[in-house]
Amino acid sequence: MVDPSAIREHLEVVGSDGEHVGRVDHVHGDEIELAKLDLAAGFKHHMIPVSWVERVDQHVHLNLTRDEARARWTEKG
Repeated sequence: MVDPSAIREHLEVVGSDGEHVGRVDHVHGDEIELAKLDLAAGFKHHMIPVSWVERVDQHVHLNLTRDEARARWTEKG
């Protein structure tokens, strides 16, 4: 399990396929809010669970591909 405190604002989030998913805006408990000022996010805030994170280095690496993450993320209401 990844320590949520390792996930920093502005880090790039990439899928398991190495493709860009978004950028971290904030971490709220067990969810990551992606920045809306990102073309990949369609200029909307999206939420993904921390449980999708495989590891964190200079990027946040997910255990899903970009397309899987986009199909399952939720839009912030």
